[in-house]
Amino acid sequence: MGSDERARLWRHPGLPDVDLLRARYVRKTFVRHTHESFVIAGITKGVEAFHHHGTIERAGPGAVALINPDTAHTGHAGVPEGWTYSVLYPGADIVASVAAETAAIRGTAGFAVAVAEDPYAVHLVTQVLRATDQANALAADTMMRLAIARLLRAHGGTLPERTPLTAGARSAERARQILEARLTDPPPLAELAAELGTSPFALLRGFRDHYGMPPHAWLTDARVRRARRLLDGGTAPAEAAVAVGFTDQPHLNRHFTRIVGVPPGAYRRERKNVQDGAEGAA
Repeated sequence: MGSDERARLWRHPGLPDVDLLRARYVRKTFVRHTHESFVIAGITKGVEAFHHHGTIERAGPGAVALINPDTAHTGHAGVPEGWTYSVLYPGADIVASVAAETAAIRGTAGFAVAVAEDPYAVHLVTQVLRATDQANALAADTMMRLAIARLLRAHGGTLPERTPLTAGARSAERARQILEARLTDPPPLAELAAELGTSPFALLRGFRDHYGMPPHAWLTDARVRRARRLLDGGTAPAEAAVAVGFTDQPHLNRHFTRIVGVPPGAYRRERKNVQDGAEGAA
């Protein structure tokens, strides 16, 4: 990461299962990836641009970028000076509980827009991170729930229900299951297609339509997700790299940083700090 770029991704014991990111990126490019959580990113300086559902969205100062779980997207600078933001990654359970109390949304709650112009929501998001800096869990949890409630009321909606799968989508889901089972030894595209009784290009189209990215990109994303879980459990980055199918730690470092935003070593240190703090408080 260049000297003009900085990023910290961490958790606070008072906000279990919520990742927090504060960063300034200039040359940083996030490859197409997904999150298991929601993404609520408050832009304070510059412009972030990102591919989302086939379009390029732009979020500048006072705007919030909103990404629903398992939604493929990218991220890069929209202006030469890059962008600075504060980000919350609340789990689906948290968003659902806030929606149940504060928003008249039927079904599974989510966000209906990718970018919302809302300076006060940006302020709330930055205050969440500031409160964790001050070890004020009560304020952090309060500000986070206020931010989620505000954004759901103004920009929330019901996430689409599952529809009957097309033949291409069924092949894509079966391909995903095979890739998950063979994360460290995935078959070539032609072999995978033959196993599913389809052609390589038909599988490629169906997989991209269903998951928002081709199989090889999905595989890299899945490996990084698995590596995060191993790092959360205390596995060293070099061991995690081999366990998920990367050739070595530099290979993991490159992909992890392009998806998560920080190197795996820094990610693991922050997780260890939280665990050590929790043990010390017990």
